[in-house]
Amino acid sequence: ALALHPKLVVCDEPVSALDVSVQAQALNLLQELQEELGLTYLFVAHDLSVVRHISDRVAVMYVGKIVELSPGDALYEKPMHPSTEALLSAVPVPDPKRKKKRLLLSGEVADPSNAPSGWGFHPRCAYAQERCKQEVPELREIEPGHFSRCHFTETLQLEGKADL
Repeated sequence: ALALHPKLVVCDEPVSALDVSVQAQALNLLQELQEELGLTYLFVAHDLSVVRHISDRVAVMYVGKIVELSPGDALYEKPMHPSTEALLSAVPVPDPKRKKKRLLLSGEVADPSNAPSGWGFHPRCAYAQERCKQEVPELREIEPGHFSRCHFTETLQLEGKADL
């Protein structure tokens, strides 16, 4: 992939099937190559701890739509979308003595070809209200550089995970 000297490399789940120690080696190599060759990565992954290690800016998606877009650290310290909060709660804690609260989304992932009325995330969202069943929220800038697609972002008290 690097033979043609690209400026952008798309990495689609590049470390998902790897052992944690091998993941770290691969991520370190990606970072070294990025610095040496001036690369930009579009890094696709489900593991937000891996994403944090490699990304300066993070977009969280739900059924093909960006639900949160943020500078890297801000997403982990202060998530603004319920989907992000649930994803962060799924990241394993390396200390077995430390209890963690896991947020499980109810229901099934929306089918884009047969989406529910309004905002497709509402059947899975613990914070959904009637407005969500009728209206798709816009992706709005809530803080400088930090965007959320939720009608109620400003009133939610979501839990982050700054210690990843």
